[in-house]
Amino acid sequence: MPQHVMGDKHFLSLPKLLVTSTSLATENECDTPVSSRASPASLRSAHGTVDSCSQLFEPQTEKRSNQTAREVQYLSAGLQSSLCGWRAFTPKCLQVFNTPKAFLFFLCAASFLQGMVVNGFINTVITSIERHFDLQSYQSGLIASAYDIAACLCLTFVSYFGGNGHKPRWLGCGVLVLGIGSLVFALPHFTAGYYEVEMDKGVGAGMCLANRSSVECVDSTSGLSNYQLIFILGQLLHGMGATPLYTLGVTYLDENVKSNYSPIYIAIFYTAAILGPAAGYLIGGAMLNIYTEVGRRTELTTDSPLWVGAWWIGFLGAGIAAFFIAVPILGYPRQLPGSQRYVVMRAAETQQPKEHSHRAASSPAFGETVKDLPLSIWLLLRNPTFILLCLAGATEASLIAGMSTFGPKFLEAQFSLSASEAATLFGYLVVPAGGGGTLLGGFLVNRFKLRGSGIIRFCLLCTLTSLLAFFVFLIHCPNVPMAGVTTGYGESLLPEGHLDLKAACNANCCQSEHYSPVCGSDGTTYYSPCHAGCPPTYSMGRGGQKVYRNCSCVLMKVPSGWGSATAGKCTSACQRKPLLLVLVFVVIIFTFLSSIPALTATLRCVCDRQRSFALGIQWIFVRTLGSIPGPIAFGWVIDKTCLLWQDQCGNQGSCFVYQNAAMSRYLLISGLVFKVLGLLFFTTACFLYKAPLGSSDGLEASLPSQSSGSDNPTELQLQSSV
Repeated sequence: MPQHVMGDKHFLSLPKLLVTSTSLATENECDTPVSSRASPASLRSAHGTVDSCSQLFEPQTEKRSNQTAREVQYLSAGLQSSLCGWRAFTPKCLQVFNTPKAFLFFLCAASFLQGMVVNGFINTVITSIERHFDLQSYQSGLIASAYDIAACLCLTFVSYFGGNGHKPRWLGCGVLVLGIGSLVFALPHFTAGYYEVEMDKGVGAGMCLANRSSVECVDSTSGLSNYQLIFILGQLLHGMGATPLYTLGVTYLDENVKSNYSPIYIAIFYTAAILGPAAGYLIGGAMLNIYTEVGRRTELTTDSPLWVGAWWIGFLGAGIAAFFIAVPILGYPRQLPGSQRYVVMRAAETQQPKEHSHRAASSPAFGETVKDLPLSIWLLLRNPTFILLCLAGATEASLIAGMSTFGPKFLEAQFSLSASEAATLFGYLVVPAGGGGTLLGGFLVNRFKLRGSGIIRFCLLCTLTSLLAFFVFLIHCPNVPMAGVTTGYGESLLPEGHLDLKAACNANCCQSEHYSPVCGSDGTTYYSPCHAGCPPTYSMGRGGQKVYRNCSCVLMKVPSGWGSATAGKCTSACQRKPLLLVLVFVVIIFTFLSSIPALTATLRCVCDRQRSFALGIQWIFVRTLGSIPGPIAFGWVIDKTCLLWQDQCGNQGSCFVYQNAAMSRYLLISGLVFKVLGLLFFTTACFLYKAPLGSSDGLEASLPSQSSGSDNPTELQLQSSV
């Protein structure tokens, strides 16, 4: 074994130790040189076993075979290229953090922040933004998709040039851009003016004035929907900043740890990315309990459909936190100490190409200039396993993006919850299901030592299970009765899609643009106190809610008693709620269970030098075919289930009431389509995957442990050349 370098010199020269061994595959064109400083050599193998790999690190007499052998040499690595710090500032106290575990910590912090903002805060506050800025669901879906649009535009550039560049610097700059995007997203709160809702006082609870509608229509044309462009800009910056995380971040981890440890490291990284949205739902839900105009008093309560919480606080905090996370990431070296020893082992697991036409990709200079870009793309497009894994990822991403964006809205409609309660409940589902599924997927790959087709078969099983669980959407909770919307003012039911808020009991009431629902003592929700036939006077009940007495429309159904109505929607008494939540949990956990195995399969089916670029191309597939159209399509489908729209002087605003049965039915159809497509793609990829000719187990056993490979930055590093 090569000895540790002792002394204080930054550069030490040692005699070269020449070791020859048979390789793990025949003419693997995917094997690429790590450093051009090593002398040219080749490492080829017969089609036999890989027992000779155990002698790779022993300076014994050279064993010759009928084929040309590759020379593996040990060269001393310069300290300056692997020290942790910022340019010339590399104090010794920082070198304790110059390990894969420490880098994983900061990378997890970045992915946690990105997930919390993009997949947590955004999805939590989407309803509040719709209310404040008069947006419809398809418009909010476009805001959510802007993140993926920016990522698609940047992925090719970042993954191609960043893959051959200084990855930590690309990652650090990306986190900075992510923070700027969060600050931009919060900007409309400070520039749109105060959010004020004109509460009905006296007249609003009873009669309409003749000149009232014209005045309100003039005041309502505020043009707040134009702030949609600012939200899109913030999301574009989010997408640009997050692009390096899941391409360069994943490959940097995979390059600096042992092959069998890589799924664990990546699983921890992705688990942090899953826990981020969970924290976003919980923190964002708590912020929605605070009125958006902090410090100003309002008569609105959190149960009011006009309530808008402090959605912007989370984005301000995330913008500041991003700058503190980016600084340590920018200080990491291009390669961690001891990382070169894992190059051969990764090559042993790489899928063999069908044709020996990849020699150009084996050049040390391949990928450093833009002229190699067309060939890189062509090599990936000719890899059927890679393409099928990309398509399978796109179907899963479309479903995940749509459900994560409108999942809280689904729970809000099904269980008659407030926006804050729905966001918090959805967060409780995502924390154990999404985070646990992601971490468990990486653990199972490592535990059962799955390789190649075994990983793809595991993904196939997870997709099939989640497909069966998706039939949960056959179950739905019935709508809480709402007079004039889901049920008539008498005993009769309204035809589907028919809206009639007028009745004899509220003949003197006009349809105000302000939606202020009340729950009658008959268990029916009314559009407003006026539409329930309540007088303008009210008293304060328990919890600070307004209570109206002698409501004529309520007395029609409850002749005896006071015929009272309480401010707010009636609560749902759905008995199917526990079963629905359990099955949704199963769908989430098995969907995320296949994420890390699918990513590992992608890394193992492409050439070593193309892995960063391959992840970039895969993310383009995933976002173009999945994440971008997903929220827009789901938002359009959900809009089709709306029963009661906000009316702003003839213009359609946000939706107040959805039809629960139609929402569940449309989600079931959409989910089954995506799951069946994913099942077909994984099945085909399993048949087309071509396993390598040898196994990496023998080589892996001969490698030093991970800890010994990264503790000392002065340790000799393995350099190979073709």
